[in-house]
Amino acid sequence: MKKKLSIGKAFLYGILVLYAVITLVPFLWAVSSSFKTLEEIVSGTINFIPRNFTFDNYKQIFLEQELFPRWLLNSLIIGVAGTSLNLLFNSMAGYALARLSFPGRKTLFIIVLAVLMIPAQVTMIPNYLILRELGWLNSYQGMIVPAMINATFIFMMRQFFINFPKELEEAAEMDGLSRFGTFFKIVLPLAKPALAAQAIFVFMGFWNDFMRPLIILSDPSMFTLPLGLNTFKGQYISYWNYIMAASMVFTLPVLLIYGFFNRYFIKGISFTGGK
Repeated sequence: MKKKLSIGKAFLYGILVLYAVITLVPFLWAVSSSFKTLEEIVSGTINFIPRNFTFDNYKQIFLEQELFPRWLLNSLIIGVAGTSLNLLFNSMAGYALARLSFPGRKTLFIIVLAVLMIPAQVTMIPNYLILRELGWLNSYQGMIVPAMINATFIFMMRQFFINFPKELEEAAEMDGLSRFGTFFKIVLPLAKPALAAQAIFVFMGFWNDFMRPLIILSDPSMFTLPLGLNTFKGQYISYWNYIMAASMVFTLPVLLIYGFFNRYFIKGISFTGGK
């Protein structure tokens, strides 16, 4: 029995190592290519060590491409503001659906579930028309406000708060805290695992989004990074050296966000309550 378990474990680890290699090789090639010249990249040879190591690609995107820092700033503003609003409103909506009794609560929850079934592509044209009427095209609010709540994470927070210990809320109520006070001072601080998981997914959604900025933004100075990177591709030539260097810069904030919230991440996706 032990021998069978050892063989099974070795086979499992072998599959995981193979998957890790398959996943990492393209990323490592992209990192390597960010230090190569365009001629070396398009030559067709696959080598992880650049023959002519250079930092010119990074110098080019930061110093010569004057809009790149602005694209980076736009992505950060939209990502941070959108994530913060999602954390607040999704948590409040999830808590209300899990804990409060009010007329139409079940109907509202069914509507939230129904929204999950609607593809995002269906709402693109209506969103564009509404934003045009409001005069919010080419603006931060046009990118943030329509996406400041998310039905998926309302459902996620509801599931988390259903399992949240009611005794803590009852103790807070006995100490004189209002419903808002209980939520912001007791419930929300103890929901860090779920908030961390939500923050990672929501920030990645804003950070990697290409289609919404493509529809809403037309002024190059308002582009986000995914949209800005597309400008390095032309009809006859694509500057893959600049694209690879910009992509490496593009991945850093997501890695930092995940590294910061990593200790809460596994707890959050399991939807368990307080300790």
